[in-house]
Order: sequence, then C-alpha cells, then structure tokens
Amino acid sequence: QVQLVESGGGLVQAGGSLRLSCAASRSIFSFNAMGWYRQVPWKQRELVATITTSGNTNYADSVKGRFTISRDNAENTVYLQMNSLKPEDTAVYYCNAAPNPGRYWGQGTQVTVSS
Repeated sequence: QVQLVESGGGLVQAGGSLRLSCAASRSIFSFNAMGWYRQVPWKQRELVATITTSGNTNYADSVKGRFTISRDNAENTVYLQMNSLKPEDTAVYYCNAAPNPGRYWGQGTQVTVSS
C-alpha cells in the first residue's frame, strides 16, 4: 500500500528555518527519485527539490542555496531542510516520486512564513 506521511511544518518568521520529513512506503521510496513539492491555493503544484536514489540533488531556482533535500534509505524517509525562509515560501508541502509523481498524495504539511 502506498503511504506518504509529511510532517514538520509550522509557523515561522522570515529568516527562520524548518525541517520537513516524509515517511514513504518502500514501494515508492526504493525505486524512485523523490521530491518535495509545494502548492498554494489557485496555483499549480511546484516541484522544489529532487533527490535521486544515489543522492544527486536538484533545486528550483526559487529555493536554491536555501533548501537542502536529503534521504535516509534505511528509514525510507526524505527530508527538506529549509533555511532563510521567505513569506513566498508559504505553502502546503508534499513529497512524492519525482519528477513524475504517483497518483496518491499524502496530506501534506503546512508551512507559513510571516514577514
């Protein structure tokens, strides 16, 4: 059964940091690059960070230099360390296979950055 459980979001002031976690089922995690996506109302979901099974990473220009994606293959978990947060980073954050996500999405975790 596919499972994606995101956690770690919250309310933080601009310039602050958060670390998101995503526990994924082995069926997704073991065979795919994983990514963190974010979505705000009335906008398309955006892929912000990707990590391959071998640990190669890629970032959207909007988060490059501020966000770091990592994965723990033993725990089927992917992380997103977010530093120097900006109000425009406010969104619901999701993890999924990347760049082609599966049909199932977890509940996401809300990140709110106040100015």
